Amino acid sequence: MRRIAVEEAFITPEILAAWKECLKRDDVEPGFAKMAGALLSPAGRPLFEKMLDIGAGRIAHMDKVGVDMQVLSLTSPGVQVLDAATAIRLAAQSNDMLAAAVKAYPTRLAGLAAIAPQDPAVAAKEIERGARQLGMRGVIVNSHTGGEYLDLPKYRPILEAAEALDMPIYLHPREPSTPMVTPFLDYGLYFAMWGFSAETGLHAMRLIVSGTFDRFPKLKIVLGHMGEGIPYYLQRIDNRHAMQVKLGATPALARKPSEYFRENFYVTTAGVTSLPTLRLCLDVLGSERVLFAADYPYEDDDEAVHFIKETVLTAEERKRVCETNAVNLFKL
Repeated sequence: MRRIAVEEAFITPEILAAWKECLKRDDVEPGFAKMAGALLSPAGRPLFEKMLDIGAGRIAHMDKVGVDMQVLSLTSPGVQVLDAATAIRLAAQSNDMLAAAVKAYPTRLAGLAAIAPQDPAVAAKEIERGARQLGMRGVIVNSHTGGEYLDLPKYRPILEAAEALDMPIYLHPREPSTPMVTPFLDYGLYFAMWGFSAETGLHAMRLIVSGTFDRFPKLKIVLGHMGEGIPYYLQRIDNRHAMQVKLGATPALARKPSEYFRENFYVTTAGVTSLPTLRLCLDVLGSERVLFAADYPYEDDDEAVHFIKETVLTAEERKRVCETNAVNLFKL
């Protein structure tokens, strides 16, 4: 059995430099300014050194901790805080660099294509290039782009391309958008402790309740961090959705929200080493919908490996979570 970790971060020097330039703008998003300020401090330097390495050093680290394969994706917020032209150029460049790394280590690395949602038509073409020319196994979207979400009609070319090419979209968190972020700025709540899941859970719920999966029934969405809390709330979401439909406060759907979640979503263990949380996701979603991830280098992947090795699972569950589901979903 291989251990395939599917939410593992990298960055390019060019995107890192573009972030630093972005921070000089008067209109920089306050959540991004806070997050980047923390990450780009001296304390964050070791993180970026690890993310910049998608070669021999990363492979050696994987050998040390016992990860057989990493599915790499551009770290949050990727190019989604940049102007459209810069974002398009740097997303394509990052995909070329990632494809070269995968070619050098084809049994150890796989990649998700980065896109610039700022231009949905170009983003759709980059998804196609990633699938047909670069061998990418899915798409990374670092949640909102300028406070907008993928349920909006303007982003349908992205969803059309992802569905047509069977490219799962990994919906990765970032800090809340400008209209949402103010009460999160205190106490570090904008960051991964709370704001990330609140923001990305909102994104996922918008996709469900907007009827996106009635329009794109074969679209596949991946959420990290055990589903950003949504599996815990599915019964209540169904219950309150039905009530709100009766009140005319919510659009009616062809099915219950939980049915879309169980059929169109996958969740990963990224950043969570809690057996009760894992057990809930397995019981609610089924073992075919849960994948192992370590969230390297933001999380301790040695801890993640020990957790998935030692926690109480059946042999079939462990095999699916660690390997089979990733192979099937990402066609590894």
